[in-house]
Amino acid sequence: MDIHSRQLALVGEIVELKPLQPAHSQGLVCAAADGELWNLKATVVPGPATIDGYVASALTGRQAGTVMPYTIILRGTGAICGSTRFWKIDRTNRKLEIGHTWLSRSVQRSGVNTEAKYLLLAHAFEVMGCVRVQFTTDELNEASRAAILRIGAKQEGIVRNERIMPDGRKRNSVRFSIIDSEWPDVKAMLRQKMRR
Repeated sequence: MDIHSRQLALVGEIVELKPLQPAHSQGLVCAAADGELWNLKATVVPGPATIDGYVASALTGRQAGTVMPYTIILRGTGAICGSTRFWKIDRTNRKLEIGHTWLSRSVQRSGVNTEAKYLLLAHAFEVMGCVRVQFTTDELNEASRAAILRIGAKQEGIVRNERIMPDGRKRNSVRFSIIDSEWPDVKAMLRQKMRR
């Protein structure tokens, strides 16, 4: 898996995934304010008090070569509407995780997530040469679990006490994956969804 030191933008019809930059901080806070997403208990979304640490952590991961963080931008307006990233990048085993994904409430269920995931998956399998892409979400997050299944991932199981949330709750996480042999069918299904 050859990951270049320079992270490239991924451009679709309705969204562009731009490499996360400190200059995106205010736009990310505005995007998260659409639904006050920082109040969600099942995921971690930055708010005014936590955005600096959120961006710094992502950029430290990029520097280490284990994270490729993106800001999701609507191409029609140039507005920031969320964030996502490749993380847990394991070059030796050619695998990674897509996560830390969140979207402004007004663009949820709008096609933005489908296209963003398509761009990420195509890059992972076709450019980075991955053999496995995984997703992990909170056992309690029914909407996220359904969204991951809708993009063609297979549920593998539940990892107990997988992480401790900011409020101290011990989170059970549901693990999903798509493997390289499944990508052609998943790709065709996602392209059909995007045409609709």
